[in-house]
Amino acid sequence: MTRPTPKEIKPIAQIAGVPVDDEIATRISNSIGPAFEGFAAIAGTLPFDLEPALYPIAQTQKVSK
Repeated sequence: MTRPTPKEIKPIAQIAGVPVDDEIATRISNSIGPAFEGFAAIAGTLPFDLEPALYPIAQTQKVSK
């Protein structure tokens, strides 16, 4: 988990349908960068069962009683 650069933010924003110019991409990078740095200490340590991509699967499973 590394701090995203403006070069990485621009295509992500484009795909999301919110194109940004270089100045805005830099501002986004500077504003969310500290959050990435704060989580750097635990990056890669969360178990795979906490992977958010699995939430829809877990939410649609029926619970047997």
